[in-house]
Amino acid sequence: MEPVLFYGVPHGCSFGSIVALEWLGQPYCLSRIDMLAKAKSNIYARVNSKQQTPTLLLEDGKPLSESFAILQNIAARDLNRKLGFAQGTEAHDRLNQMLAYLHTSFHSAFAPAWTAFKLKDGDPAIKMLRDLAREKAVEGYAYLQSHLADRQWLAGDSKTIADAYLIGIARWGEDLQLFDLKREYPGLHGYLQKLEADKAVIFAHAIEDGQPAITTGQFLGHVELDEIETCLAA
Repeated sequence: MEPVLFYGVPHGCSFGSIVALEWLGQPYCLSRIDMLAKAKSNIYARVNSKQQTPTLLLEDGKPLSESFAILQNIAARDLNRKLGFAQGTEAHDRLNQMLAYLHTSFHSAFAPAWTAFKLKDGDPAIKMLRDLAREKAVEGYAYLQSHLADRQWLAGDSKTIADAYLIGIARWGEDLQLFDLKREYPGLHGYLQKLEADKAVIFAHAIEDGQPAITTGQFLGHVELDEIETCLAA
């Protein structure tokens, strides 16, 4: 079978893995997971016991979780695409360093705001959590804008899996109404707008929003969880 990416809505960090798969240009399928659903899927629990996204179900039926690992798996499928670099090279180390920063420090900065998002209106903890998230994310946005000041892409001479991952999480500042990126970080905003014009990014937005999506890669369609159960049982 082709690899299947389980992506989370709303606005999961799995967005970056969809973009990377489109850039890769090899056949793949998607499976949609509602991360706000009160009732969790027993089928998906067999794919990812933590019920988190993304998860990439590999061709041999074994699951691979965590964005860092999934993105590196995607990049390694065809190094000629230059989405990643050969193990042991300086370029690979630079890419890993950036991915590690995005996957830990920057991603985690928004955790308090996502917790606030799930609380009922009027909960006194909401403001405290949102203030904490903004305080933590400020440093990340400032660092990324500075890093991009003299370069076109995060970790190479062309776009890589780091750029794919960033576009999926940098949007959270505005999604959660914590930042006005155009006003506060105009340099970073310009870089993000360049990515937003990319056909793979447009495709990933349409997929998340449940709208008609035009692939420029080799997207084969969505797979329902009951179909996945059959694959797991085989």
